[in-house]
Amino acid sequence: MMIRFGCDYQEGCHPRILERLTKTNMEQTPGYGVDPHCERAKELIRKAVGLPEAEVHFLVGGTQTNTVIIKSFLSPCEGAVCVDSGHINVHESGAIESTGHKVLPLPGTEGLLDAAVLRRFLEEFHSDPTKEHRVQPGMVYISHPSEHGTLYTRRGLEELHAVCAEFGLPLFLDGARLGYGVMAPETDVTLKDIAELCDVFYIGGTKVGALFGEAVVMPKAGRIRNFRTLIKQQGGLLAKGRLLGIQFETLFEDGLYFEISKHAVRQALRIREAFEARGIPMLYNSVTNQQFPVLTQEQYDRLARDFAFDFWEKTEDGRLATRFCTSWATLPENVDALVSAAGML
Repeated sequence: MMIRFGCDYQEGCHPRILERLTKTNMEQTPGYGVDPHCERAKELIRKAVGLPEAEVHFLVGGTQTNTVIIKSFLSPCEGAVCVDSGHINVHESGAIESTGHKVLPLPGTEGLLDAAVLRRFLEEFHSDPTKEHRVQPGMVYISHPSEHGTLYTRRGLEELHAVCAEFGLPLFLDGARLGYGVMAPETDVTLKDIAELCDVFYIGGTKVGALFGEAVVMPKAGRIRNFRTLIKQQGGLLAKGRLLGIQFETLFEDGLYFEISKHAVRQALRIREAFEARGIPMLYNSVTNQQFPVLTQEQYDRLARDFAFDFWEKTEDGRLATRFCTSWATLPENVDALVSAAGML
């Protein structure tokens, strides 16, 4: 049987979530996220981020969440600044552009946006005497981890926050894989740091144990007027909202979210170590659940007989950069098999 490492949302949900959903299946509660499960989940998330007054909303998926947030924050003439490899720029089918807002990509370093690059762009924009004819930069979008599995440091976030504050732009952090970022062994960024330094972010559930769902956090409540109505207008307000609340309630009531995220990172680093032990380099310095070994065609073909993984890009010397993903549900024995196969390359 083919062992799959191609993405990090293949499995359904953590068994404890499925058990809780089954147990509460016939409950009758108010709809649209105003039920007791959603309220308790919000309180647990507020406690985790260290902000008892934070505004929390639940949506279904990452692209929907990115689109709703960006459209809600921007005026009609504004666009979202991001790194050139940012998810909204390369992997969301023009979802942001479909709302009438342009994505404004900047060059990055291993998937990360540098504050100096952002500052140069904003200074150039504001010094342009014809700037009123251009799309106005209205917010800054980053993701943690990045599309390359790399992480911002606390200092890097502080510098981005400072530039955004100076130019009056909100900083939005896409947290679809946030659990894998905050549980990486070399990170100095916590959920509380993110809540302190970002104007809006979300905690991803779809990729981290939930059947579906993302939890949007706005540290300053009331930042966007009528945000629930805007979610509804854009098709994001789930009628059976408790299905989202139950999942985040389960993930955050006793640290399950962090426990299963740590498991995914641990398995991913085993994969990295196995490839590096054979002298196979990594395309990016990822310490999260995504690993990018650079293989020869022969090595690629040998592994593809038994394992499903992603082709990422062709390197300048003709080798194949690949992506192997782990998740909260990755079986150690499947990683054992990959480690063994990598050792024979």
